[in-house]
Amino acid sequence: QAQLVESGGGLVQAGASLRLSCAVSGLTFYTYNMAWFRQAPGKEREFVGEITWNSDSTRYADAVKGRFMISRDNAKDTVSLTMNNLKPEDTAKYFCAATRRWGERAGLYDYWGQGTQVTVSS
Repeated sequence: QAQLVESGGGLVQAGASLRLSCAVSGLTFYTYNMAWFRQAPGKEREFVGEITWNSDSTRYADAVKGRFMISRDNAKDTVSLTMNNLKPEDTAKYFCAATRRWGERAGLYDYWGQGTQVTVSS
C-alpha cells in the first residue's frame, strides 16, 4: 500500500525559508514523477511544481518560480520542496503526489500524502 508522508511545515515570517520533505513507501519510487500541490483555506488545490522520475526535468507554477525548488533522492525514496523568500500568500497546506504521467492537473496524480501546513506571517 502506497504511503506518502510530508514533513517540515511550520510557522515562519515573510522572507524566511523552509524545506518540506515527502517520504514515500509502498511504491517503486524511481518510476514515478512527483509533484507538490498546495491548498489554502477556501481555495482549490493548486499545482506548485513537479519533477521527473530521474530529475532531468522540473516545472513550477509562475507564483513560485525562482523561489521554490523541487529535488528528489531515489536512493532514499524522498522528494523535497525548498521554499525561499516565503510570502504570506504561500500560506497553505502542502501535499506531495505521485504519478506515472506528467502535468499540472491534480487528477493526473494517483497517490497523495496527508499534507503539511505552512504558515507565513507578514
